Amino acid sequence: MLISPYLLLDVEGSRLDVRGGFHYGVLVAHVFTACVAAVLGPLQFIPAVTAVPVAVLSGNPITQLGLIPPAVGRLVTGWLAVRAIRGGDVEAHRSWMARNYALTFLAVTSRAIVPILLLIHLAIDPSTDRAAAVQELIPIGQTLGWMVNLVVVEVLIRRRRARALVPATAAD
Repeated sequence: MLISPYLLLDVEGSRLDVRGGFHYGVLVAHVFTACVAAVLGPLQFIPAVTAVPVAVLSGNPITQLGLIPPAVGRLVTGWLAVRAIRGGDVEAHRSWMARNYALTFLAVTSRAIVPILLLIHLAIDPSTDRAAAVQELIPIGQTLGWMVNLVVVEVLIRRRRARALVPATAAD
């Protein structure tokens, strides 16, 4: 069984050359979390697939604009991540998974953006009906959520690539 050296905590049976207990511990943690991801990973596509009809049926063009692209984007980036790792391109896989997570994380980011937009709206027009304003701002927050997340992720990906290209300098 491929996983037995890690389930049984058998350092000598490890398929990778490990350099001590800490390295092996990190490897075991990776194996366990990878197993969880492999089992639960396919479930991430259910919300992406169902998000498209939910957005389409919302009847709100801003909601449709805000939720259809990230739903489709999650499917595409997930597929590209799988394709990259199957091709042995770990760096491309990491980048595609980061983008995938950025699209998924829009739910969290939008919940931070909407209150900020509401405060700006209230500063401009204090007599605004707050409940109505929130309903108008939610689709805008959803759209901005995935856009902001993708910008942040792309900056991080490009910084990581730039650091990888810079040769290490010799110690003084």
